Amino acid sequence: MKEVYDFLKKCGTYYLATVDGDKPKVRPFGTVDIFEDKLYIQTGKVKPTSKQIHANPNVEICAFDGGKWLRLSGELVSDDRREAKKHMLDNYPELRSMYNEDDGNTEVFYFKSAMATFYSFTEPPKTIMF
Repeated sequence: MKEVYDFLKKCGTYYLATVDGDKPKVRPFGTVDIFEDKLYIQTGKVKPTSKQIHANPNVEICAFDGGKWLRLSGELVSDDRREAKKHMLDNYPELRSMYNEDDGNTEVFYFKSAMATFYSFTEPPKTIMF
């Protein structure tokens, strides 16, 4: 999982795919955190992303950096604990102008049953399950 985290941090921006009804929705994201040995992302409860994840928690992330790319799929689980939100925001202080662990809007999710596969044009794929 740490290798996945490191790759996503290095990329800075990754793309999160959710489902809205029967239509895929993809958007850039940048938050990633490890808290209590789980990989987390963050969004706002008022955003369509949150509503889509609650309706269908199966998501996929795609990220690309320097000729290598990652596809990460799994189920996202909401963690409404203040500690999880604070940990995320402490690692992204620039978000504190928009989010706060006590604002009722900040939402963090962790991956459950995740499968991450690293690809490149020069190496065989490498898959990590967590």
